[in-house]
Amino acid sequence: MIVQLKEDISEIQKDSLIQEINQIGYKITEVKTQLGDYLVGIGKKEFDIRQIGQKEGIQDIHIVSDEYKLVSKKWKAKPTSIDLGDGVYIKDGDMAIMAGPCSIESEEQIIKVINHLQENGIKMMRGGVFKPRSSPYAFRGLGIDGLKLWYDLAQEAGIKIVTEVMQVSQIEEMYPYVDIYQVGARNTQNFNLLDELGKVDKTVMIKRGISGTIEELLQSAEYVFSGGNEKLILCERGIRTYEKASRNTLDLNAVPILKAKSHLPVVVDPSHGIGIREYVPQMALAGVMAGADGIIYETHEIPEKAYSDGQQTLDFDQSALLADWIRKTFAMRKTFDLL
Repeated sequence: MIVQLKEDISEIQKDSLIQEINQIGYKITEVKTQLGDYLVGIGKKEFDIRQIGQKEGIQDIHIVSDEYKLVSKKWKAKPTSIDLGDGVYIKDGDMAIMAGPCSIESEEQIIKVINHLQENGIKMMRGGVFKPRSSPYAFRGLGIDGLKLWYDLAQEAGIKIVTEVMQVSQIEEMYPYVDIYQVGARNTQNFNLLDELGKVDKTVMIKRGISGTIEELLQSAEYVFSGGNEKLILCERGIRTYEKASRNTLDLNAVPILKAKSHLPVVVDPSHGIGIREYVPQMALAGVMAGADGIIYETHEIPEKAYSDGQQTLDFDQSALLADWIRKTFAMRKTFDLL
């Protein structure tokens, strides 16, 4: 059960409401977010919601059978829209494009990527300053100093920043310099991190775990929402299967399923999804047609010289073509939606 409370509800009304719901046999958790005040009730006893719904101070009440209550579409039919400011949105009915290198390497590299994005009308730049690497000897990012440098250059160009946060201690120091905190596949079930990201007023994009199910991705998002942060994006980035011909198996089935189950925007990452540069554009366009609200991919001036993930990174010419194809494919998808 989810009870949406009115803004002007008094503490006396709220306490009375919680007590009455407890008496029905439901355990109540209060969730306050940037956008609303909710009571989430967990219980199995059936009852007539009208006995609660007409109480003073209630805006609406919903019965939600899903384990993930707040991110479920069963209570919020209108899709969530993420507003990053300056006319930059990630939302249903639109197509967001996020592009950039796997790792932020230098000031010169940042400037070149920003110029490329501006030339192609892309307003969100992805990149890593804290990099979780399989080998401890691989390049692991420029850290907070690299993020500050990137932020100054991106701000001047009107570009929004998408970058990965790896641990709780990084959240506060990164806060002034990011627009979207990315939770990587290896941290999707780092519940301490998710809890803390629920306390910040910044957008969080959660990538699907390496072997994670759709349900587990939604439960991870529920952690952030229940902590107080409604600004959430889900990202399908491929899962580990028995198939070895590609880096991962991009599960495009997940896109329409997530859109059906949740009100949150869904983004597809074809770069990590397949891990082979020549196939990234096809998988990106497949993601568009599957119903994604955005595509996030890797680009670098000279992928062969990239510090990381060069094998799945597009050069600037390929990136420019892909951005154009994404927009054209999305326009075609919108035509199909009318049929």
